[in-house]
Amino acid sequence: MAEIVIVASAFGVAQVLEQGHHVYVPLAASVGAAGFEVRRELLPVGLDGTVSTDALVALGRLITAHGLWAVYSTPATLYTDDGALDAGAICGALVEAQTLGARIVKFQLGGFTGDASAEALAQLLQGARARILVENGQQAVGGSLSQFSDLFSALKAAGLNDMLGMTFDIGNWEWAGEAPLTCAQALAPYVEYIHCKSVAGEGARRFAVAPAGNDAGFAAVLAALPGDVPRGIEFPFNAVDPAADAHQHVVWLKAA
Repeated sequence: MAEIVIVASAFGVAQVLEQGHHVYVPLAASVGAAGFEVRRELLPVGLDGTVSTDALVALGRLITAHGLWAVYSTPATLYTDDGALDAGAICGALVEAQTLGARIVKFQLGGFTGDASAEALAQLLQGARARILVENGQQAVGGSLSQFSDLFSALKAAGLNDMLGMTFDIGNWEWAGEAPLTCAQALAPYVEYIHCKSVAGEGARRFAVAPAGNDAGFAAVLAALPGDVPRGIEFPFNAVDPAADAHQHVVWLKAA
């Protein structure tokens, strides 16, 4: 069975912003999760926009003390909108992930184009302690199947296919106008972490929801992806009894 990671935002974005990640670490451990995903955008930052080193160290120790391992999710992109490597954002996120003690650090792709240098990216990522993954986003830029196919083709051609893996967000493909199953069939060899959520609503009113137990489309996507990689719960838990809802979904997703 796959290890289950609980994404902090599943407990509510406003709640995590107000109370802090540390409040939800013991709860994630108590419901059977193996990992806890820290969201950089939900961490307090100083006037200079940086996250406190002491706060990251303390949070990392708390996660470890509860028998969990950490994912560090950053909104930083590997490439800027014009296709250039975002070296400053990459290096800053890698330092923060190392300070936290994260097993995985998750980036957004950004404006990658097929002629971008895989070797230059590899040089920036070299020596990172956390496994570096890139996630499909909700926008056309950074969320298209063609971009990810081109990225992994470029890495393979340069002999660097082990340098970078993928976080496959099932729901985000729908925001970007892509078919999740088609993407899963094309990108499965590169997937090392799965963000699990379904999508309700239309257009700008789309929002993340828990997959239904009888959702054949969601089940087909999971079946097309590696069964032995961690699965992250990113959909919101029931606010009335989040612990019970979290436990139910952890048990279900382990065996799905």
